[in-house]
Amino acid sequence: MPKLKPATQRARREHILDAAEICFARAGFHRTTMQDICKEAQVSPGALYVYFPSKEDLIAGLAERDRSDFAERFAEVSAAPDFMQALSKLGDHYFHDEPAHKRTMCLEIGLESIRNPRVGEIYRSVDRFVEESFERLFAGLAAEGRIAPDLDIPTLTKVFTMIGDGMFMRRALDPNFDAKTLVPAAMALIGKLLNARPEANAAGSDKAEKKRQ
Repeated sequence: MPKLKPATQRARREHILDAAEICFARAGFHRTTMQDICKEAQVSPGALYVYFPSKEDLIAGLAERDRSDFAERFAEVSAAPDFMQALSKLGDHYFHDEPAHKRTMCLEIGLESIRNPRVGEIYRSVDRFVEESFERLFAGLAAEGRIAPDLDIPTLTKVFTMIGDGMFMRRALDPNFDAKTLVPAAMALIGKLLNARPEANAAGSDKAEKKRQ
């Protein structure tokens, strides 16, 4: 049997992860079987187990994919001249543009993380990555004078991620969740929390760019 090209392997792996995401959202972690995922992905059990020997491995794959996607999007926020505008765009993506089943799936995995030590470590590693990314961003913005310089950055970051987590959950649970209204309202609140300074954004961004050069 000829060996699949790396690009074909990546595409097949992504296809299986997409199927697992749908299954976990639809039936939950425990009720979903590997056979359910095979059926959704239209692959044989052998093809599935080549990439993911267990449901925990699927969770790890989904977490790594989400972390990579977040890192790519977050890099745009970090480099943006107007970080509040970029942050709003990030909020639109996660609270409006992404399909609703992704939020349901994440709630399912969050619940499983309480009971399953391996899933718990995977879940918390992503949580830490997101929190540390924002903490570095806020510290840099404070140093550049683009937000208030006297903020307690670790506490601020915790509060910020709590707001995000709450919106994340509401979007999954509330069929009337209106992202187009709520995201701008949340951004206005966060801007006040950060004491963001629009007039310093351009200057701060130029200063940061010179440091990188």
